[in-house]
Amino acid sequence: MDATVQLNKKYALDCQYLHLYFSGNGSINNQKLVEILASKNLEELKLIRHIYSALYNHDLLHLLFTAQRTNKFTRVAYLHMREPHERDAEMLRGALFGSSVDPDILTTIVCTRLPSDLRSVKQAYRARYNSNIEQDLATKTKGNLKEILLAILNSSGISGARVDMSMAMCDAKVIYEAMESGKSIDRKTIVSLLSLRSTGQLKAILDSYKQLYGHELFKSLKQEKCGEFGKILRIIIQSIQYPAKHFTKKLRGALRNNNAQEVLIQTIVTRSSIDIKEINNLFSAKTGWSLESLVRNEFNTGSSSSSGANTDKANGLAADFLIALLKH
Repeated sequence: MDATVQLNKKYALDCQYLHLYFSGNGSINNQKLVEILASKNLEELKLIRHIYSALYNHDLLHLLFTAQRTNKFTRVAYLHMREPHERDAEMLRGALFGSSVDPDILTTIVCTRLPSDLRSVKQAYRARYNSNIEQDLATKTKGNLKEILLAILNSSGISGARVDMSMAMCDAKVIYEAMESGKSIDRKTIVSLLSLRSTGQLKAILDSYKQLYGHELFKSLKQEKCGEFGKILRIIIQSIQYPAKHFTKKLRGALRNNNAQEVLIQTIVTRSSIDIKEINNLFSAKTGWSLESLVRNEFNTGSSSSSGANTDKANGLAADFLIALLKH
């Protein structure tokens, strides 16, 4: 039998298994269901979507989208099956046009994605919503957050430039003067630099600042005169320079606020092939918990009602799915 035919037959069997889950017309092995989705790369998942549509005349992604609001397993599956740039575009749209603006999601996506990825997100956003991120962000946000995020979005358009260490040293001195030369900081100069330097160049500036002045810019921004601008810029800088620290801090904050499920889902799904091991190590060092143990704890509801039993099943599947992604 031709290898391609064998491969398509295997994916057709996977689709049949997924259809059993969505139709509720048969008993399934939960571990098998998780394995089908968690073990596949993006191209394989796209092929499964194509075959599922051909077999059952339904878009698998649409089925997941419809169910994700009330089912944590389908929430994980939906985010996992999306193209990363389309997923980020949708999350940005939700953060801007939801019931209230979500500055945390805006900051996370704008500041932890590679410039090339962010350019793809902009294109996906424009194609889907017939608008651009900068325009919508300028309309929906205000103040320091708006000013700084727009600068970072602007800098993402700078591509192909090599890091210039001499320029980085000069820029570090410019930032120091903007921070220290008066009773208030020169915000305009700092924001201008953010908008004109690539992410790689900005990281070099931050390294140069520490080399020249013996401490991180992060520390200087804690001065009282930096105010709200300094607070927001600290978050932005950490997100760009140390993404794993940013996600670790997000998880710890969510744990304190008792809303860790969605933050766990977003973090593990979006960072599973990037830096999830580093995030896990940092989180464990700070809390004594591994991400796996946190997932098991957060998705263990223990309800005894009929609807609760269904929720428990979905939560158990979500937990297994997230743990599989952690291990992959």
